[in-house]
Order: sequence, then C-alpha cells, then structure tokens
Amino acid sequence: MPRYVAFLRGINVGGHFVKKEKLQEAFTSLGFQNISTYKQSGNVIFESDYGNIDEIKKKIGIELQEALGYDVAVFVRNIAQLKEIVESEPFKKQNKEGTSFLVTFLTDVSTKFPVKLPATIPKSTARVISWKGMEVFSETHGGGEGALPNPFLESKLKMKATTRNRNTIREIVEKYGA
Repeated sequence: MPRYVAFLRGINVGGHFVKKEKLQEAFTSLGFQNISTYKQSGNVIFESDYGNIDEIKKKIGIELQEALGYDVAVFVRNIAQLKEIVESEPFKKQNKEGTSFLVTFLTDVSTKFPVKLPATIPKSTARVISWKGMEVFSETHGGGEGALPNPFLESKLKMKATTRNRNTIREIVEKYGA
C-alpha cells in the first residue's frame, strides 16, 4: 500500500493545539492505515490505497475541519516525491555553514514564479533560492529567520503554503521510505 505524508499548516501554533491521538483518530476514520506523526503533529505519515493525492488531500481537509472546528491547509506528498526532493539536492551549490535549508510546499503548481530568483526576503538574510512545480527552496541563517519564507511566499504567490526543514524531509524518507 502506498505511503504518504500530510504536511499540515498551522498545527500546534497560534493557539491551535492538537494532540497526535486526535489527528490519528481523524486519519483512521478516513480508512488510512499505519498512521504516525513525525517530530511534530503537523507531519502525518500514513498508508492509503486511494491513489489520487488531490482526493486524499481533500478528504483530509474536510475531516480535519469537522474534527478540529477550523480549516487546516493540507499538503500531501508520497514518499517517492519526497525522496526525489531529497535526491535532487537543490541546495548543493549553497554555502552550508550555519545555514538551514527549507522546503516550502505549495497547494498548486505555479506556472510562473512572481519573483526573480534568488531573492532575499526583505529585512533578513534569508533567501528563496529556487522553485520547481509545487515546492520552493529557501535558505535561512538563524536569528529567527526560519519562519520567514512561508509568509513571504504566501504573499507573493497568493496561495497557502507550509515550510519544513530539509533535514526533516530527509529523516521522514529514511524512516518511512522502505
């Protein structure tokens, strides 16, 4: 059975605290199997034989709205897609020392990126480096910059997004990719 990861935006931040058991219960009610969370409850790993990622995302969004009482932006990728991100190594030409590399998941494919890349995020040293399909790649340099790419990209692209550290994605692929 194929394995997927749902990256949930805004879980356990901004007053929206959700226990992982409640999330697992919601995912179980959808017929998903082998459900677990990773590092934070906003990363839910599960198996499903639905096969259509858009349909899976829609089902999760509806169920979470009912279970939690508020909209949760849902970004679903299968393990093969995440493995491709890790293996493509979009950060290989970047300075590694003291840098965090981030992947921002988008809700839709953007056919044109509205900002010339690489682009420095205003009032910071954080930079958006590249973009491919439904993922945007950024680098930050500490000092609270880790949260900057998401609102910057949402404002420029006019769509919801959620950002994860590349190391978290790599760890998910290593742990759940077998």
